[in-house]
Amino acid sequence: MSEKDLDVTTGGKNVAGETPATEPASVTEETTVHEDAELERTIGLVGGLAIGIGTMIGAGIFVFPGLAAGNAGPAATISFAIGGVIALLVALPASELATAMPRSGGGYYFISRSMGTAYGAIVGLGLWMGLVFASAFYLVGLGHYATAVLDEVGIELAVSPVIPLGLAFAVALTALSIAGTENTTKIQNAVVVLLLVILTAFLSYGSLDALGVFGRESTPETFFPEGFLPVVQTAALVFTSYLGFAQVATVAGDIKRPSRNLPLAMVGSVIIVTIFYVVTIFVATSAFGAGQLEDFGETAMVEVARDFVGLPGAVAILFAGLLATFSSANASILSASRTVYALSRDALIPQKASEINLKYGTPHIALVAAGGPIFVLVATGQVELLAEVASFLHLIMYGLICVALIVLRRRQPSWYEPTYHMPGYPVLPALGALASFGLIAFMQPSSIVVGIVVMAVSYGWYRYYAGDVELKGDF
Repeated sequence: MSEKDLDVTTGGKNVAGETPATEPASVTEETTVHEDAELERTIGLVGGLAIGIGTMIGAGIFVFPGLAAGNAGPAATISFAIGGVIALLVALPASELATAMPRSGGGYYFISRSMGTAYGAIVGLGLWMGLVFASAFYLVGLGHYATAVLDEVGIELAVSPVIPLGLAFAVALTALSIAGTENTTKIQNAVVVLLLVILTAFLSYGSLDALGVFGRESTPETFFPEGFLPVVQTAALVFTSYLGFAQVATVAGDIKRPSRNLPLAMVGSVIIVTIFYVVTIFVATSAFGAGQLEDFGETAMVEVARDFVGLPGAVAILFAGLLATFSSANASILSASRTVYALSRDALIPQKASEINLKYGTPHIALVAAGGPIFVLVATGQVELLAEVASFLHLIMYGLICVALIVLRRRQPSWYEPTYHMPGYPVLPALGALASFGLIAFMQPSSIVVGIVVMAVSYGWYRYYAGDVELKGDF
């Protein structure tokens, strides 16, 4: 399928998602927008897995254990398992769609081409904001871990540095992404490999300890202290941990050999990370009671490691926590910018945002459009709200991704030629849609309200700015 097969018209003018020929973009030495401008494919399978795993591993292991255990007790392991199953149900149809449409934008691109411009605009703008909320959540977590490092070395500040540190990292990571996707990917790969080595060693020791191999008794506690309802509510909260696989699809335009690497990266990252999550909660709740983990807050895993092996364990997990929250924020900012880039090429937002910096080969204006709102949200410091709003907006998209696959399979447009076909059609995509939409019902009302407001504003923007844009295709 060529990009020309999926045209965009505004007021009857074919612009193919790029700048119209009647309105040539200004060209400078370093930036340009034109019909042939494409992102350079620099991300291989390892890079795709690193984006998926690196995004998911941060919040799930280093920020959520204390919050999750406080809500659901040891049964928080089931909460993470529920999240993993739902993510897998969505990763399968997303993989098929991605091999048919390997373009930047991920879920937005899939839905807009299968269900129409209005759905695409709501999902695309919602995805942009969802990634912004998720990035802000990760950056606040990064600030907590950086602050814990300062506390560990005895540096005490009069004012909490959590938010200032999160803001500083927001600026730094946005600048890093502007300087080049290849550099960002290399850093991401290195961070994820080192992170997995540390985590594997820590969780192996912790699992043996929890099973009594070292002669210590696990903390006795009722598995379902508050019943099953908090388990599902906690699954809705921690679902932010599973946004990474979809971010692989969001950067599909950067992926080498997409027909092979996209499905492997998306499905593989979900399976690997779900195992890590479940083992982590098992280890944490075996070391301490749920109430004590909740008191430890965002850095609960540091105290678990300290309990196991003393100061060296705490230092190792502090370092790993910095790596994890860094990689989550890094991948989310990159993915948010690619959503902005895709929206701009389709003329749903000003086409200035699809300019590519020829020096670095990156959509620099899209990156600024992603980084700016993140900077504002980090300043709020509202960890749970940021996490749930991000989950809400992504769950809407995930449900529609499953619907989009069913729509395209039934219509069979001539351009729809995926190189990977998911198993279990139509039962599995239908289950994926129902599970994604159903999990929203267990979120906090404030998060649902904020998410609905974002969707309403997105639709209002579409009607005001891009009501005459038609994304055409043979479907």
